Amino acid sequence: MTIVDTTTVEVPARTQQARRPGERRFGAGRIAAIAVLILMAITWLLPFAWAIVTSLKSEADAGATPVSWLAPNGYTFEAYANVLAEGNIPVWAFNSLLTSAVITIITVGTAALAAYAFSRLDFAGRGWLYFLVIASIIIPPQVLIIPLFYEMLALNMVDTYWGLILPQVVHPAMVFILKKFFDQIPIELEDAARVDGANRLRIFWTIVLPLSRPILSAVAIFVFIAAWNNFLWPFIIINDTSLMTLPVGLQTVKSAYGVQYAQNMAMALLAAAPLIILFLFFQRQIIKGIATTGFGGQ
Repeated sequence: MTIVDTTTVEVPARTQQARRPGERRFGAGRIAAIAVLILMAITWLLPFAWAIVTSLKSEADAGATPVSWLAPNGYTFEAYANVLAEGNIPVWAFNSLLTSAVITIITVGTAALAAYAFSRLDFAGRGWLYFLVIASIIIPPQVLIIPLFYEMLALNMVDTYWGLILPQVVHPAMVFILKKFFDQIPIELEDAARVDGANRLRIFWTIVLPLSRPILSAVAIFVFIAAWNNFLWPFIIINDTSLMTLPVGLQTVKSAYGVQYAQNMAMALLAAAPLIILFLFFQRQIIKGIATTGFGGQ
């Protein structure tokens, strides 16, 4: 007869003190990293806070020396009222929203198609063409301003929505980012769909795009933000105030000579407000997109 030893085995103290699932250990390194991140966040927020405070001052207080966070004459919304009264804010905001949305749709569509072709198709000159796409990333956009303007002038697209939109839909960096992502999609999924009779376009539409939803969302957000913030090209191609975008239109609001610090800060905050709201709603997708695309390093 076998006798089973039921003596209680003493569990080492280290095992008993094992961390529970989800429990975080705050060591010296982690505390130092959090402190550095908090310091960086405060450093980034200080100029933003200064812009808000300055926009709420009178022009006399905003231009007074020495500079101060306080407003001796009290805080006021006079700068915002002047900008809203003298500028056509609703029309400019609509123009920015319309052009940014169209630019985003066209850019994401064309970049996804080009990236899929470079990732999956084997055609003559593929390597050289992809090399040209990558090389074009390093070309400064300012170099193309004059050729693009003459091209739009020849096509009678100056002071038109299409003249504003079309030169901004070419984003080689987005083609590169999407190709990297498409390369990671298992080819076996497409082979199985091809066996079932699906053609290349259907595979792209029903398999590749649904699997690429996170990266497509990230690319769309980046393109939209870039189009909304673009000042140089809209400033050059548009002279009609009814077609101006918000960043360009706000720069036409001048009620007096000299530098108007409070009004300039109010204009900057009004132009940035839609993007801040966009970030608050889509901050998870933006942060995930930065990690996915490699903008923040991998």
